[in-house]
Amino acid sequence: MNRKNSKSIYIRIIKPVLDWIFALIFLAGCSPLMIAAAVAIKREDGGSILFRQKRPGKDGKIFTIYKFRSMIENNEPEVITGNDMTRMTRTGRFIRRFSIDELPQLFNVIKGEMSFVGPRPLLVDYLPYYDENQARRHDVKPGLTGLAQVSGRNELSWDDRLNKDIEYVGEMCFILDAKIVIMTIIKILSGSGVNRNEYETMVRFDDYAREKK
Repeated sequence: MNRKNSKSIYIRIIKPVLDWIFALIFLAGCSPLMIAAAVAIKREDGGSILFRQKRPGKDGKIFTIYKFRSMIENNEPEVITGNDMTRMTRTGRFIRRFSIDELPQLFNVIKGEMSFVGPRPLLVDYLPYYDENQARRHDVKPGLTGLAQVSGRNELSWDDRLNKDIEYVGEMCFILDAKIVIMTIIKILSGSGVNRNEYETMVRFDDYAREKK
């Protein structure tokens, strides 16, 4: 069996099966932590526990992503226009630091909408701004973590981040996925690279793309 066929079998059969099995294992193992996070979020301001948002998945198909809510839930203009760091709750800061807010995406993995490893699902608003090469990030399922995340997360520029996504699409294999998972665990434990600095999260890609033109 040549390398191309082996890669195809891994992507089409082995990877989805491993995703489903490990998602169930992680969901069972992390359930006490998820319950604690849900209680803390609810107790802090009485708002909703989950944040739901439409994101593009494989082949650009839109799905609903799940996260624990980390932002203030308020429709006041001064809250909406504040940057992410000023809108973040105390619980939100903690769960974001250790990526606990991402755990509900295990349900997306079980549903077959996401994988453990792949390009992170970005906003639907960004779709018109990808060039032909950047759009290749949608050739595979989006992931809970990816090559861009272990290479710097939000500390990377958009060009570097999307280039890492395309690199992953081209090199995807079991060994690379295993390395990314291990590196992700290390980064989560260190809490590094979540936000670009103390005050704001990464600039929107559509704003970045418009400025480049």
